[in-house]
Parts: sequence; C-alpha cells; structure tokens
Amino acid sequence: MSSGDEKLNTRAAGVVGLAVLCSRVLGLAREQIFAALFGGGRIMDAFTIAFRIPNLLRDLFGEGALSTAFVTVFTQTAARQDAAAAWRLANKAATLTTVVLSGLTVLGIATAPWLVAALAPGFDPDKAALTVTLTRVMYPFILLVSLAALVMGMLNARNVFGIPAMASSFFNLGSIAGGVGLGYWLDPHFGPDAILGLAIGTLIGGALQLLVQLPALRRQGHVFRADFHWRDPGVRAILRLMGPSVIAASTTQINVLVNSVFASQLGDGPTFWLTVAFRLMQLPLGVFGVALGTVALPLLARMAAAGNHAAFRSELARGMRLAFLMTIPASVGLMMLAEPIISVLYQHGRFGAYETAESAGALRFYAIGLCGYAALKVLVNAFYAIDRRKTPMLVSFVAVALNLALNWYFTVHRHWGHRGLAFSTACVATSNFLILYLLMRAHLGRLESRAMAVLLGKVALASAVLCVVAWAGAHLLLADWAVQPFGPKAASLLLVIAAGAAAFFLCAHALRIGEVRDIFAAVGRRLRRAGNK
Repeated sequence: MSSGDEKLNTRAAGVVGLAVLCSRVLGLAREQIFAALFGGGRIMDAFTIAFRIPNLLRDLFGEGALSTAFVTVFTQTAARQDAAAAWRLANKAATLTTVVLSGLTVLGIATAPWLVAALAPGFDPDKAALTVTLTRVMYPFILLVSLAALVMGMLNARNVFGIPAMASSFFNLGSIAGGVGLGYWLDPHFGPDAILGLAIGTLIGGALQLLVQLPALRRQGHVFRADFHWRDPGVRAILRLMGPSVIAASTTQINVLVNSVFASQLGDGPTFWLTVAFRLMQLPLGVFGVALGTVALPLLARMAAAGNHAAFRSELARGMRLAFLMTIPASVGLMMLAEPIISVLYQHGRFGAYETAESAGALRFYAIGLCGYAALKVLVNAFYAIDRRKTPMLVSFVAVALNLALNWYFTVHRHWGHRGLAFSTACVATSNFLILYLLMRAHLGRLESRAMAVLLGKVALASAVLCVVAWAGAHLLLADWAVQPFGPKAASLLLVIAAGAAAFFLCAHALRIGEVRDIFAAVGRRLRRAGNK
C-alpha cells in the first residue's frame, strides 16, 4: 500500500486507547490506594515531589524528546533503506541512552538535596529530608522508563501498538503490589516509614514496564547488541531532532517546576490535590489524545518522507477533529461532576471530604485545557514529522513566560490558591495549541479549518445537551452525594455519566458528525460479526 492510500488507523488508535485506559485506571487505583493509606497531606506531598523529579527527566528524555525523535528517524530509515539498517540504528540509540541516563542517575542521586530545595522551597526541614530520601531511591526510574519508551518507539514504528501501550499498566501493577507489600513490611500501620516501600515499588514497576515489551521486540526480529559507534547519520539525526524538542520539553518542565514552587508554599496538601486532579484529567487525555498522537506519528512521518502533502494535511486535520470530538464532552462531564467523581474514587481511609472539595476545585480548572492538550499530542508530532522541530521549541518559550505570569496573577494577586495553578496550566495548553495551529495552517496553506469549525459547532451543541443531562442527573440522583453511602453514590454517578454520554453521542449522530457516524458503523459491524459467530 502506498503512502497516499494510508489513513489514520482508528482501529489501532482504539487498541492504544483501550490499553492506555487500562493503564490510566490502574494509575488511578494506585493513587486511590496511596491516598487511602497515607491521606492527602505532607507525606503524599513529599512522595509526589520526589516522584516528580525523575519524572521531569522522563518527560524530557524518555517519553518525550527521545521517543518522538527516535520514531521519526527509525521510520524514515526503514522506509528509505531497510529493516536491518533500522535495527542497527536502534542498537546505537539504546546503547547511547543507557550510558547517558546512567550518568544522569548517579548525578541526580548526588544532587537530590539541591533538587528538592529548588522544586519545593516551601517544605519544612523534616518534609524536605523525607523528600530527599525518596528522590534518591526513585531516581533510577528515569533509566528504566526511558529504555521502555525507546522499545515502545521501535514497536510503534513497526505498527505494533497494543503491547507497548499496555506496558505502563505493568508499571502500575508492579508499583501497587511491590509498594504496598514493602510498605506493610516496613510499617504495618503505614506511617512515614512505609512510604519508602512505595518508592521501591516504583522501581519494580519501571522494570516491569521495560521487561514486558522485550518478547514482542524479539518477535519483530530485533536482538540487542551494544553498539558504541555513535558517529552515525541516524544517531546524528535523532540528536538533531531531540535538541529542539528537549528544549521545548524543558520549558514544559520549567512550568512544572514553577507550579511546584508555588504549590509548596500553599501549605500541606495542595501538591497532592493538584496531582489527583491532573490524574483524572489524564484519563480522557491518555485514552484519546495520547492514542491518536501515538498512531499518527509513524503515519505522518511516512507521508512527509514520501512528499504526500495533501494526505498529510488531511490526516492531521482528521486527527485533531477526533481529539476534539472525544475530549470536549469529557471536559464538560469532569466540570459538572467533579465532586462526586473524586468522592467516589478517592474519599476513603485518610482522604476525607475536605481533600475531595479541594481536589475537585482544581479538576474543574484543569478540565478547561483538556481539549487543547489532546490536540497538541497530534499537532506537535506533525511538526516533528515535517522536520519543523524548532517551531514547538520557540512557542514553548512563550509558554514559560505566560505560565509564570498567570501563576502569579491567579495565586498571588487573585488568591485562588492551587485552583489558580490549575487554571494557569489550562490557559497555557490552550494558548500553545492555538499558536501552533495557526503556524501549521500557514505552513500548509490550509488545514481544513472550515471542517474543523463545523465540527466544533456541532460538538458544542451536543455538549450542551450533555451538560443539561448531567445537571439534571446531579440534582436528581446526586443531590445528597456528600452523605450517600459509597454503593448508591457510585451507582448513581455511573448512571448519570452513562446518560450524559448516551445523550451526547445520540445528539452528535443526529447532527451528522461524520466521525461519530463512523464509530456507530464500526460498532454495528463488530456486533454483526459477533452475532454471526
């Protein structure tokens, strides 16, 4: 099949979406368990910051710049040369990654006190000391997860999406089982000492995330051999792609750093409340935005390499429309039902009603930026595919300045506390998308903007119906959610969510949204095949 005949594989996106959904649900379960055991105060603040420090580098080198650059060059190498050349490039990239990130791990362990002081200057000495210990234990996570991301990139480039997307589920399973088991062994009452078990469990989970992908990689014909010949055109191409994207990703991490600095000075709890809210926003983001971005990147890279600009433009526009279609109603639902959702999921054990209300306030503001985040997952990859890697980097500089200004305005001037940090994050994501969209449209000449505007209008109408149904359901079934027992409250919440989703999709189908009609047709075909078996 030629590049011109290829289309964005919605079936593959669906497989990735289901796998990512599984991972996100397990990640949610992980945080539910940790919140119930340790509450939403100082201990979880310390763990959150300690885990965030290696996570900054993961986003910087692993699942961000390295993965995106590698998939692009690996795909192009396989298309222009052959599979053997692509696998030789993979060996060189894996060897280089291991050497560099091993050095960064040693450096991070040595400098942990300074890193914690920079990221959380508002922590008192005891809280900071605990955070330093946890940081040192978890720092090797960056090496494990970056290698896992590299393997995921190899498999995605070979059109293997399910196993890599499921790998992060094994991270969550390993960190839950290992963390809780070791925590109980260290302190059966789950006091401060037990949190060390969660840190060790994180490393167990990272190792599992890497190991479960290796059999699939071997089935693709790859056998790893250490290769230190890094003076290679492919390696240089990866590094050239990585340079601007590392800078772009580093500006994102500067935003995370700035948010952490502000949150650490708001007392005990806000750091973890923001994490809870962001985790819930990541459920639809991971299922739809990440899935579409993952599947779109190899396809867009092949189209760009073949010079098929019309197909590139069409599939990029379609990917963004799909992202909006699935995340705008999710945003509305999260904002309408924030308190009962967090109550059902988190309000157990030491995580009480106060923590629920504070986390829900952040979730509402985070949800405003959800559709911008999701569309960015597709759009940024498109810039890398056409070798315009400096554009997202330059736009990210604007994001740093905007984030700092908005954080100060909403938290210091307006006194919105951690809610202001969430709103600032949403504003920055939306601004990033709008700027990059306009730049991509200017580069391509057009980007099916009319079709995008028509879709957004129809989705807005369907979302208004969803909003009415969610409001009515909340007042009829969840009016007394704060005092409802868990079982009836969970059942009522699921019923309201199902009614809202059904109302949205029926309305969208009636409005003749093409992507929704495709979904209905695909489901119908699947049901008919199942009935004929």
